[in-house]
Amino acid sequence: MSELPGLFAPERVAVVGATERDGSVGRAVTANLLEFDGDVVPVNPGTETVFDRACYPDLGSVPDPVDLAVVVVPAEIAVDVVRDAGEAGIENVVVLTAGFGETGSKGATRERELQETASEYGLNLVGPNSVGVMSTAVNMNATFGPESARDGSISFMSQSGAFITAVLDWANDRDIGFRDVVSLGNKAVLDERDFVAAWGESDDTSAVIGYLEDIADGSGFIETAREVTQETPIVVVKSGRTEAGAQAASSHTGAIAGSERAYEAGLEQAGVIRAETVEELFDAATMLDGQPLPESDGVAVITNAGGPGVLATDAIGDSQLELTSFTDDTLDSFAEVLPDEADIYNPVDVIGDAAAERFSDALDVALADPNVGAALVLACPTAVLSFEELAEITTATQAEHGLPVAACLMGGESTQAAQSILDDAGIPTYFDPARAVTGLDSLARYREISTREYAAPTSFDVDEAAAREIIERAADRPSNALGIEAMELLDAYGIPTPEGAVVDTPSDAERRAAEIDGDVVMKVASPDIQHKSDIGGVRVGVPDDAVADTYEDLVARAKNYQPNATVLGVQLQEQVDLDAGTETIVGVNRDPQFGPLLLFGLGGIFVETLEDVAVRVAPVSEPMAAAMIDEIDAAPLLRGARGRTPVDEEALVETIQRISQLVTDFPSLLELDINPLVATPDGVVAVDLAATIDPEELDR
Repeated sequence: MSELPGLFAPERVAVVGATERDGSVGRAVTANLLEFDGDVVPVNPGTETVFDRACYPDLGSVPDPVDLAVVVVPAEIAVDVVRDAGEAGIENVVVLTAGFGETGSKGATRERELQETASEYGLNLVGPNSVGVMSTAVNMNATFGPESARDGSISFMSQSGAFITAVLDWANDRDIGFRDVVSLGNKAVLDERDFVAAWGESDDTSAVIGYLEDIADGSGFIETAREVTQETPIVVVKSGRTEAGAQAASSHTGAIAGSERAYEAGLEQAGVIRAETVEELFDAATMLDGQPLPESDGVAVITNAGGPGVLATDAIGDSQLELTSFTDDTLDSFAEVLPDEADIYNPVDVIGDAAAERFSDALDVALADPNVGAALVLACPTAVLSFEELAEITTATQAEHGLPVAACLMGGESTQAAQSILDDAGIPTYFDPARAVTGLDSLARYREISTREYAAPTSFDVDEAAAREIIERAADRPSNALGIEAMELLDAYGIPTPEGAVVDTPSDAERRAAEIDGDVVMKVASPDIQHKSDIGGVRVGVPDDAVADTYEDLVARAKNYQPNATVLGVQLQEQVDLDAGTETIVGVNRDPQFGPLLLFGLGGIFVETLEDVAVRVAPVSEPMAAAMIDEIDAAPLLRGARGRTPVDEEALVETIQRISQLVTDFPSLLELDINPLVATPDGVVAVDLAATIDPEELDR
């Protein structure tokens, strides 16, 4: 990983397209750079000076080395300018110009040329279609936005340029500062992964925040962010909460694990805290920027108003935090420092006549309690309370104990001086108690993230060659679907299946049924008919003397239902006692950004109705597979609820891992469902299979 010093700490910046013409982007960028600590070099063949600085006709004519080139020229010549930058030995380029991949096929072609040029010269290229970059460390505002960032230690990336300009305006009003800011634009070369890596290496970035609309390389982002979040928190707003990714899916898993599920799983596995709103983004960022991590989830609330205290209590109940139960010693100490009318139980109500000193006494007692991980000071204005004095006392008490504290000052103009004092001490202030709790919750969430240990996926001894043969054989058929005729695929990866076979004549069905003990299960073997039970394509408990007639009936139903379907015959299976186990589903859907998504949940015919599932990005380790089982609401059913015999959970965990390995080994598997995977006290058995393959991926 690299800190990208030439991008965020350059000594010389060239603006290609610099001008003094009013209303132009070239003027805005050049004017913004006039406060830059280093040298600004205008480049424009049409003028000799820009803002009293010598202007050069092209980058090749600039006499001294340039660290960063900002390109503000028409799209038709932008690629040529980037090539000139490469020829001139400039390693860092920001292309503000629009008219690339966002505009259609012609622009997409131009963007590919830009990527090829950047690759040829090894350029760190931001954009195109970018607002630019900032670094407060060197007073560099290489954007055409109206505001410069205040100095701080939060680094900020955004896929929307307008979002950057709006946020900077909003943040400046609230004295929120930044270290580095980048408008990602079209992400033709550098993307979110590169900046997360760079800021993770920087000692000057305390937290990374971002607004993202997509993630270019989901699995790569997970890998990078996992490493970075061991030391540096990452908080993002991800827009586009849509199930559009599931619309074209044919399997249960594909219908459930759409695009939004992929991002939920991917960001969680990456250790990224996901904010729902811009306010949540900055509530988390400012808390993570200025406060220590709590050692526990217990929160003490100190307030002079009962109603807001209840609001805070409700918000704590909605979070992963908990309202601390104080020790007896703490309760005794509260009784000594607070009046008899006060409520010494959490939330602690110091009552309405409390001056700042009473707040301080209560906060001091609360933070000394071993059960308290953090505290919320919640105050409403009264005639006897000085917010400014409360702020001074709160900062001193927090510093003495070294535990995180949030302040909720429920007032207007009267709180401004106090907010300034608290902000200087790194204590975030809020009006809404729920937002204060959200900030504290982000600390607890990041404490868990920063201490995670990531285990490597288990590599099982499997018959990969046999699996490949089955998939390649299916690829020769007109359909790209696999069904129960490919159960050997599961056998190759060590997943138990019932005894059985696919037969293509009634006589073969009778012969094979005679070899299976007891009555059999018969299913239409057609990769084109996914939900066989919907057409009566499944028969359970068929005796030997009814096998031939059942065969004829099932094939006829399939052909009547879908005349153009490929019908391979009928699969016979030994009958599995479903009542002795619990029907689950293990499935995979391949996401465009994150790759294979692994799903586990209750199976059978109700899987899409209940959607009681857990989703992860494959490959998964043993702890991750076990966590998927823990996560579903129906986990108690698997563990013996209401007198049931617990299932073999180890077998379930192993099966999830084996499917993870299968879809990781074969990118050609686009979708896969084992439904049901019957879990019993003695193990698991895969009863049905449906899959979709991409023949073009078979060579990978």
